[in-house]
Amino acid sequence: MTRRLILIRVFAVLAVLTGINYLTWRWMESLNWEAWWIAVPLVIAETYSLIDTFLFAATMWRAKERSGPESPPTGTVDVFITTYNEPIAMVMATARAAKNIAYPHQTFVLDDGDRPEMAAAAQAEGLGYITRSADWTDKPRHAKAGNLNNALFETEGEFLLILDADQIPDPLILHRTLGYFADDEQVALVQTPQWFINVDEEDPLGSQAPLFYGPIQQGKDGWNAAFFCGSNAVLRREALMQLGIVGYVRGLQDSTQRTLRAAERLLSREARRNQPIPALHAALKDLRVEVSRARAEVSAGEPIADVTYRLQGQITEASRLLVKNDLDLMAEDLAAIQSIPVQRDSELGTVVIDQVGLDALATRELSPLAAVKSVAALVDALRVDRPDEAQPIQPLATISVTEDMATAMQLHSMGWRSVYHHEILARGLAPEDLQTMLKQRLRWAQGTMQVFLRDNPLVKRGLSTGQRLMYFGTMWSYLAGFAAIVYLCAPVIYLMFGVMPVTAWSGDFFARFLPYFLINQLLFLIVARGIRTWRGQQYSLALFPVWIRACTSSVANVVFKKPLSFVVTRKDGRVGGTLPLREVWPQLTAIAVLIIALITGIIRVLIGTADGTGTLVNTVWVAYSLAALSIIIQALRYKGPAAHAEEAEGAS
Repeated sequence: MTRRLILIRVFAVLAVLTGINYLTWRWMESLNWEAWWIAVPLVIAETYSLIDTFLFAATMWRAKERSGPESPPTGTVDVFITTYNEPIAMVMATARAAKNIAYPHQTFVLDDGDRPEMAAAAQAEGLGYITRSADWTDKPRHAKAGNLNNALFETEGEFLLILDADQIPDPLILHRTLGYFADDEQVALVQTPQWFINVDEEDPLGSQAPLFYGPIQQGKDGWNAAFFCGSNAVLRREALMQLGIVGYVRGLQDSTQRTLRAAERLLSREARRNQPIPALHAALKDLRVEVSRARAEVSAGEPIADVTYRLQGQITEASRLLVKNDLDLMAEDLAAIQSIPVQRDSELGTVVIDQVGLDALATRELSPLAAVKSVAALVDALRVDRPDEAQPIQPLATISVTEDMATAMQLHSMGWRSVYHHEILARGLAPEDLQTMLKQRLRWAQGTMQVFLRDNPLVKRGLSTGQRLMYFGTMWSYLAGFAAIVYLCAPVIYLMFGVMPVTAWSGDFFARFLPYFLINQLLFLIVARGIRTWRGQQYSLALFPVWIRACTSSVANVVFKKPLSFVVTRKDGRVGGTLPLREVWPQLTAIAVLIIALITGIIRVLIGTADGTGTLVNTVWVAYSLAALSIIIQALRYKGPAAHAEEAEGAS
C-alpha cells in the first residue's frame, strides 16, 4: 500500500465520521421546526451530500495505479469506428490513423447513416465498411449499441477496439492495452482516457474530465468496476458474445414465464366458468395443470423449444375435445330451434318466434374453445428467433441510450473483469458550444438513470458489494439536482426573509460543520493531486436543471414508456445562431435571485434587522453559489477554441 493511499484512507474515514457527527446533531438537535418547510428539505439535502461523501470515499479506498500490462500483445483485432452523420473528412482522419496502428488488425467504418459517399471513401482507403442490413428495417435500431451489435456478426477478431468518429488513436494503442487480456483471461474490457485536443486550459464547457479519467476510474478499477465509456476501449469478443447469448436466453425465459402465467389465468377462469359441465371443466383444469408444469420445467432449465412443443401438442388434444363438444352443442341448438313455436301474425303478415325460446338460446354459455385458441396463439408466439428484433442476440446492452455503462455492468455481473489503463492513447474533439454540451450531458444522465431504473445495481445478482457501490455512486450523483435546488433556496430565504433552517448559528454548529467541511476539502485535494477540478465542481451545481430533467424524463421513459430521443453529439464546430437562453434560464434566474438576496442581506445588516453571524454564513454560501453558477455566463459567451485563442493573442 502506497503512502498516498494510506493518507486517502485516513482522510476518507475522518470525512465520513465527522459527517456522521454533524448530521446526527443536525437531525437530533438543530432543526427549526417552526420553519420545517425549509429546515427539513435542507437537512435531507445535507444527508444526500453525506452519502455522496461516503460513496466518494469508498471509490478512492482501493485506488489502483497501473503501469501497464506484463504480457506482450497477442490475438486478432478488429478496429470499429462508429459514425452516423459526422463529416466524412473527420471520419476518414480517424480511419486513416486507425489503419496505421502498429499492431496487425483490420479497420472497419461502421456507418449508421448508410451514406454512399462514406462507403466510397472507406473503400478507396482499403477499409472495411459496414452498415445495417435490410433486417433492421422497421425494427428497433438501439442507436450506437445496435450499430456495434450489427458489426459484431460481420467480423471475426478476438478483440475489438472501439473508437468514436473523432477519436484519433495513437499507433501504439493496441501494444499498450492488449497485454492485459493475456495477463488475465477473465479481463473483458480495457478502458483508456478520453482526451480532447480542441479544449484550452480555461475549458469553459468543462469537457475535459481529469478527475473522472484519472482518480475516479482508478478507484473503480480497484473494485473491479472500471467503466466502459463508449470509446477508446478494447473489448474481448468472447465476453460480449457470452453476454449476448445469456441476455437472449434470460429474455426468452422471462417472456416465456410471462406468457405461461397469462395462459394459466385464462384457463383457470374458463375452468371456473364451465364447472356445470364436468367433462369441459376437467379438460380445462388438466390443461391448466400442463401449463403450470411447463412453467416449472422452464424454471428448471429445460429447453424452451422442447417445453413449448410438448405444450402445443397438449393444447391440440384439448382443442379436439372442445371441437367435439361444440359440434354436440350445435346439434342441440338446431334441435332446440326446431322445437321453438313459430306462428304468423295475421295482421302484419310476419313470422313471430316465441321469445321464451330465444331467451333460452341467448343465455347458453359460449364455448371455451376461443380461450384455448388464445392460449395456443400465446404459446405459438414464443418464437426463439425474436421476430421483434433485427437479430436475436444483442451483445451490447440495449436497455439505455448509454450502452457503455450498461454493458460494463452486465459483464461484471457475469464474472468478467475490467481494467483502467491511465494513459492517453486517443485524442478527440469535444463540443464547442454550450447547447451541444448540454444535450450531451443530458443524454449521459438519462442513460445512467435508465440503467438505475431498469437494472438497479444494488439488487443485481452477480455483482460484488464494491461493484454495487461503484455503479450506484455514479447513478446517485445525478440526483444532485434536487439537492442543489435546496442549497440555492436556503440562503436566499434567510437573507431576504430572516427565516432560519437551524435553531441558531451557534458554536455547536461551527464545531461540527467546519471539521466536516475542511476534511472533505482536504480529501478532495489529496485525491486530485494537482488536477484542476474547479470546473467540475462548478458544473456539478450549475447543471442542476439538466440533472433534474434527466431524472424526470428517465422515469417517464421507463415507467410510462415515453420515448427518449438519441442525439448524436456534434463535434464539427459550433451550432451557431442565437444564444441558447431557453436551456439555461433556470441558472440565470438563480443568479439574479442570489444577487438580490445578497443585496437584501447587506441592507438588513446596515439597518440592524439581521443576525450578523447568520448573515455572514449565508453570504459566504451565496458567494460560492454565484462563483459556481458564473460558469454558465462564461459558457454562453464562449465562441469556441479558435476564437478564444485569437482573443488571447490580441490581448497579449
